[in-house]
Amino acid sequence: MAFDGIVTKAIASELQNVSGARIDKIFQPNKNTVLLGFYLEGCNYLLNICIDAQNYRIHLTTHAKPNPKVAPNFCMVLRKHLLGLHIKNIITNDLERIVIIDFEGFDDVDDIISKRLVVELMGKHCNIILLDEQNIVIDSLRHIYQEDSNRNIVPHVQYKLPTTNKYNFLDCTCFQDFYEKLPKTQKVSELATIISNTFNGISKSFLEASINLLSITGVTSSQLEKLYNYIQEIIFSTDNDNLHFDIINSKKKDYFLTKEDSSTNSFHLNFFLDDFYYAKESAEEFKIYRDSILKMILEQLKKYQKRLFHIDEKLQSCEDMDKYQLYGELITANLYKIKNENQNELTLENYYENNQPITIPLDNRYTPAINAKRFFKKYHKLKNTLEIVTTQKNDTLQELNYIESIIYELENCTSTEDVSEIFAEISENVIFKEKTQKYQKQQKNKVKKSTLTKNKNVSFNPHKYTVNEYTLLVGRNNKENDYLTLKYAKKSDLWFHTQDIHGSHAILQVQSNKQLDDNTLLKCAEIVAYHSKAKNSSNVPVDFCEVRYVKKPNGAKPGFVIYNNYKTLYVHPKI
Repeated sequence: MAFDGIVTKAIASELQNVSGARIDKIFQPNKNTVLLGFYLEGCNYLLNICIDAQNYRIHLTTHAKPNPKVAPNFCMVLRKHLLGLHIKNIITNDLERIVIIDFEGFDDVDDIISKRLVVELMGKHCNIILLDEQNIVIDSLRHIYQEDSNRNIVPHVQYKLPTTNKYNFLDCTCFQDFYEKLPKTQKVSELATIISNTFNGISKSFLEASINLLSITGVTSSQLEKLYNYIQEIIFSTDNDNLHFDIINSKKKDYFLTKEDSSTNSFHLNFFLDDFYYAKESAEEFKIYRDSILKMILEQLKKYQKRLFHIDEKLQSCEDMDKYQLYGELITANLYKIKNENQNELTLENYYENNQPITIPLDNRYTPAINAKRFFKKYHKLKNTLEIVTTQKNDTLQELNYIESIIYELENCTSTEDVSEIFAEISENVIFKEKTQKYQKQQKNKVKKSTLTKNKNVSFNPHKYTVNEYTLLVGRNNKENDYLTLKYAKKSDLWFHTQDIHGSHAILQVQSNKQLDDNTLLKCAEIVAYHSKAKNSSNVPVDFCEVRYVKKPNGAKPGFVIYNNYKTLYVHPKI
């Protein structure tokens, strides 16, 4: 469900337990989030206030976020006014998505001072507003000013609560009040939308989940009363320990508030939301980060594919190279009997093909002798072009192969850390240098550093599998593949890789006194095939050999090796 008025009321009710806590830390990790750290009865707590339009909420959190080196202006204002104060009260305004946190403390001359923090959780209109004792705005995270508006949020202006045209559900003293205010409908499918549009603070998703939970199939008075009583029960639950969140099983994961037996954790609603939104935001951050890197790599892929197309065009033009040499030789050999005058063509005997006649087109602006020189010049030019372009094609094919391996790795990443390791790898490659520079700052701020190996250059956390008491290690990216194969593995270990298919290097750790059976080799090959671009194929060739037969050519791209003395297994990918 959305973080609606019912959830807001339940969360604020739980947060009443931190009344009296002293504010000792304030952070603003990003433009939409403020973290309030406080101390109470020997425990430290962290209150997360997020006003992102899609993920707005307020709750306690156990997940720390990286902070900027220089605190934003609003964070400095909060520190100036709130540090050292105690939380006096945390309340909500009816079922409005507004949380009011009152603070109280003493100034330098021991006079009592009070401040108020208003958290408005209203989609794109979310805001965090700091007020003084007279409800005058000291500052806000977002300044809102319109000349014709009677509700501006700027410093030194009297704060006013937002207004709404919807009914307040809490004003309904009985079912009859609720029923009379509700527009009439005959469709159960419209019921959630109608109630949500009529009463403030009740989300459509909560109503849909409640209708399904109560098995409401009609819109009769008795069915509506059943729904009304259930909503009342949730809202006016005197003990939040009886409330909990259920996950709605759907493609778009959501939650809704319901009732259950008592919980032993006094902040169980807060920490459920903390874990839910942390997982959601982590997934969103991972997807955005991966897609941005993937977009950059696909641009390079397109660029090199276009380069390869032009190279092939040049190579095609070089196919006539020998013809021009032949023309030049035949004209030169027969020059003594050719008239020294400009001509359009010559017919000569081709002594390479049993003196068969051949017609040679000429440029009539020049004599036959000069035409012969021009043919030789064109031949040598195409010959040099062929040598250069052939080298360019080999280099381009290597780059394309490397780019495709990076794309495969990105498509199989499961965390932001995996993407950051790939980003670090491509940052060292000259073909990505220009494009990766603008990502460097974002990379440092957003990605957590991973554990490094002894060489201090490569993070090492391969996939681990146990196959018939043997350990199989599978690399996650090109750099890890190199480290796994060339540095970590013993010469007697077995190396696996799919044949001519992008995939991970795998090392089967072998003990010299044990004999490997065919079943173990097959299972290892199946796992290796699964960690390749051919994971959805039915018959994948997997090569394996001892590590001693695997070499890396000088100057080769990360992940590229050559090997010999190998055997091949054809398997169906699975783990």
